[in-house]
Amino acid sequence: MRIWLDADGCPNDVRECVFKASLRTQIPVVLVADRWVKLPPHPHLQMIVVNQGFNAADDYIADNATPDDLVVTDDIPLAHRCVSKNVATLSRRGQEFDEGNIGERLATRDLMDGLRGAGMLTGGPASYGAQDKKKFAETFDRLLTRLILKAKKAQA
Repeated sequence: MRIWLDADGCPNDVRECVFKASLRTQIPVVLVADRWVKLPPHPHLQMIVVNQGFNAADDYIADNATPDDLVVTDDIPLAHRCVSKNVATLSRRGQEFDEGNIGERLATRDLMDGLRGAGMLTGGPASYGAQDKKKFAETFDRLLTRLILKAKKAQA
């Protein structure tokens, strides 16, 4: 079991929450980005810097994450790829992606991307705030607990 962080643009609050959980549970965390991200001294952290090709970090995570893992990303196409592989996937705002919602999220993302490309829509998501941090921490803890229990059942 591993926790994968799509580290490009990942808020510090999310990283800190994941790092604390890793120390508590001893679950390895793999950060993947196209540039180095400074990490605290921590026995279970691994940083993987991929070449700067388009979606290189996403491809690395999607290719290496397994159904025992948890992926944290706001990238909807990456979330779709992970959910398709039965990998637990969570946004930095605390939304769990699953078979029941990922299709709609992907369609909405594609629509908004098309509207932005046509100049009909500007701006992006709201800034990351205290409510987002709280929701992430709650959902992350619930998903991590579920994965730990699943792993213990598989070992029994």
